Amino acid sequence: MSRSGGLEQGFEAPLNDARLTVIAEQDILGDRLIRAPRRRRRAENFLTEAQSLSPGDLVVHVDHGIGRYQGLEVISAAGAAHECLSPEYADGARLYLPVENIELLSRYGHEEGLLDRLGGGARQARKARLKERIREMADRLIRVAAERALRRAPVLEPEHHAWEAFAARFPFEETDDQLRAIGEVLTDLAAGTPMDRLICGDVGFGKTEVAMRAAFVAAMQGSQVAVIAPTTLLARQHYLSFAERFRGFPVTVRPLSRFVSQRDATLTRAGLASGEVDIVVGTHAVLTKGVRFANLGLLVVDEEQHFGVAHKERLKQLRSDVHVLTLSATPIPRTLQLSLSGVRDLSIIATPPVDRPAVRTYVSEFDPVTIREALLREHYRGGQSFFVVPRIDDLPEIEAFLADQVPEVSYVVAHGQMAAGELDTRMNAFYDGRYDVLVSTTIVESGLDIPAANTMVIWRADMFGLAQLYQIRGRVGRSKLRAYAYLTTKPRTPLSPAAQKRLRVLGSLDTLGAGFTLASQDLDMRGAGNLLGEEQSGQMRDVGFELYQSMLEEAIARIRAGEIEGLTEPDERWAPQINLGVPVLIPEDYVPDLDVRLGLYRRLGGLEGKVELEGFAAELIDRFGKLPREVNTLLLVVRIKAMCKRAGIAKLDGGPRGATIRFHDDRFANPAGLVEFIRDQKGLAKVRDNKIVVRRDWKKDSDRIRGAFAIARDPAEKAVGAGKS
Repeated sequence: MSRSGGLEQGFEAPLNDARLTVIAEQDILGDRLIRAPRRRRRAENFLTEAQSLSPGDLVVHVDHGIGRYQGLEVISAAGAAHECLSPEYADGARLYLPVENIELLSRYGHEEGLLDRLGGGARQARKARLKERIREMADRLIRVAAERALRRAPVLEPEHHAWEAFAARFPFEETDDQLRAIGEVLTDLAAGTPMDRLICGDVGFGKTEVAMRAAFVAAMQGSQVAVIAPTTLLARQHYLSFAERFRGFPVTVRPLSRFVSQRDATLTRAGLASGEVDIVVGTHAVLTKGVRFANLGLLVVDEEQHFGVAHKERLKQLRSDVHVLTLSATPIPRTLQLSLSGVRDLSIIATPPVDRPAVRTYVSEFDPVTIREALLREHYRGGQSFFVVPRIDDLPEIEAFLADQVPEVSYVVAHGQMAAGELDTRMNAFYDGRYDVLVSTTIVESGLDIPAANTMVIWRADMFGLAQLYQIRGRVGRSKLRAYAYLTTKPRTPLSPAAQKRLRVLGSLDTLGAGFTLASQDLDMRGAGNLLGEEQSGQMRDVGFELYQSMLEEAIARIRAGEIEGLTEPDERWAPQINLGVPVLIPEDYVPDLDVRLGLYRRLGGLEGKVELEGFAAELIDRFGKLPREVNTLLLVVRIKAMCKRAGIAKLDGGPRGATIRFHDDRFANPAGLVEFIRDQKGLAKVRDNKIVVRRDWKKDSDRIRGAFAIARDPAEKAVGAGKS
């Protein structure tokens, strides 16, 4: 019986008359940092988690429109406690939405909006107009995706032995998210159609490794790779990383930016045209018309949001029949929207590297004493600091502050208008630790990796954009040490409402992996505009982002399934009402935290099958203990609701003497099956006023729940011909 296992280090042992020497992988390649695998988080859950509700938020109900969320409220329905969400509408009207129907409610995404009138017709008219516009938008998006699917791209597959050797050079244990992203990229490269995938991961979470693996596959298959970064500093750092990683493989890596001499740039362009250069790493200099590729197969774009319109047009020309991989920690709203709509493929890396603490963030007016203490604390623990300003004109003021108030630290100044050689010299000096503080403009925003720098001071933080602040803050906290970020504003100077909101959002994002959350917030605050680029559209304002996104996804799915007139079909966004006179809630003494309880309700709203609900129940038991009777009832009601939806039952009312059911739009998908269901009741069911009345004798709540379960299950099976609940 043979066994195999991992060997952490080599050893020597006597073997007959000789000695046996065993050399392990780590003796050659060095230690790998191992971490316990984390449970995978589904990408599609991020948006919902990012947009949890707080009292006062504007929300959108599918049927009733825009209201102001007032919180969770327990009401008595048919003599039993039932927890409901309570939005307020125009003229103080209140709606009580049962928690099991929470999926009908979504965040509006804007802080201001006109409340709708409950029962008014204006809402339905707006929704009908919007559905037609979404239908047109979905049709055009599908056409774009279809054109891409019809084009051909080189089939790129890794050679096993070379691939294993290259992957082994990565000195860390890949996270689950990284492995999944790498697998998805490999599948795309081998598909024969152009890849268009967005890798969304927080700063320092391993996006570059995914790009390196893709570049390796392409280069070893004879295709050229272009890696494009928005700044010369980031391009230089990427070049050094790629050159080091590809050393020893038959792959030529060359840089192309303003840091490169004219002679070397000319040689690189010639090598790209002849095919001698396999991978070029550079800035927008790679996009100039003077650059010709012999056989471009893969385009890697880092932080696409920093490229201008002209550069993006050139990217579109390059990407017509090549594989494209886009990396971003905070994608711009349009990029995120395209990915969420399924037109661009999306991979999310949400698992942080081993032992990395979150950056502690402080938002306040500039206080010389506080900043002096922060810089000195970093200095005396042997680290370095960034001091970032929004404009070059602000640099002298900060230099004077450091010279007068913090003479103990040495500093160097850097900005984008310096000569390339001088800037390179200063950045290298800071990287080598010869200075304590780097005073700079936003040139540090993209991708600089200086693990020793773990304190960040941002002067006039109100002058930066949300994603920009997040990227700048990401320059610290790239090691195992606790990092600190100070977002300061000008003393006694009022801020605009938009600036206040940006700083409040960033101050609240104190967890690792918040880049996707922030991108979602940015999408809320700014809107995505028209996805196809001609004009900004305000149609999202009509229903809010979440509902708009859902309607767009539904339209795309229907068109792809061949339902060309899909949006004229009955609206799928409705939920059955289940009234059984039994307690339906998660008790406050079981889950005391209101936000956690609301999050659980939101997750429940997306569950349907028995296995999913059993998994959810097991998680509740693991986190909070034995399930109370009300929670068991809630889970059963959710299953009954799922069967009612399948059967087209809009309302199921149950009492001691039976139940009544009413169908959505007063029709049943399988009339013959409905007749059979009524006949199976042996005279205990009859049709009355477009309702079916089923007589029963239910003395206890448990009888009522089991009976309602059976009444919902049978029509559900008839509606689809046959099936199991």
